[in-house]
Amino acid sequence: MAVMTGGNDAAVEEKPRRRTRGAVSWLGQVVSWLVVLSIGALLLVTLVVPRLAGATTYVVETGSMRPELPPGTLVAVRQVDPSTIAAGDVITYQLRSGDPTVVTHRVLSVGYDGAGDVRWQTKGDANSAADRAWVLPEQVRGRLWYAVPYVGYATSSVSPAQRRVLVGLIAVGLAGYALAQWVGAVRDRRRKRPVEGGAGS
Repeated sequence: MAVMTGGNDAAVEEKPRRRTRGAVSWLGQVVSWLVVLSIGALLLVTLVVPRLAGATTYVVETGSMRPELPPGTLVAVRQVDPSTIAAGDVITYQLRSGDPTVVTHRVLSVGYDGAGDVRWQTKGDANSAADRAWVLPEQVRGRLWYAVPYVGYATSSVSPAQRRVLVGLIAVGLAGYALAQWVGAVRDRRRKRPVEGGAGS
């Protein structure tokens, strides 16, 4: 009896290969979209959301607020009514009124001067003693809204002007990448349709 071999064996071998390629392609797309979404989310929380909400971002440079706000943490603060700042709040304030140098510490207690004006005693969570000088309302830049650990290292390495250009370039790049992925997916679907239609002939 003659043993016949033909194209069927090759077709059987080809199916697992196609499945493997399809799985690898699908996994690659998932990873790509995760990267795109992660970068997009990072841009939102570090640049877009603070600007839209009127918040200001700063970078924690020392360990005085460990472990909650380690060095490199990006903090977004918003201006609030001074009368709403209470013990336990984290505020960002100027060391001296008009001085651009700021500190982010926690409010220990609220006090008032002889005229009844409010002021705050602050302390870094990791410090053993409270800050010497009380903080005055004109020194306060805002109350902590949210914080993103370690992201500050990346944002502090570029100037505001460079940051705006970078945001624009990344946004265009992400949009172009997403469009290319969508076009590629549509093209792949169109290529598969004739093959699937002719399978029964």
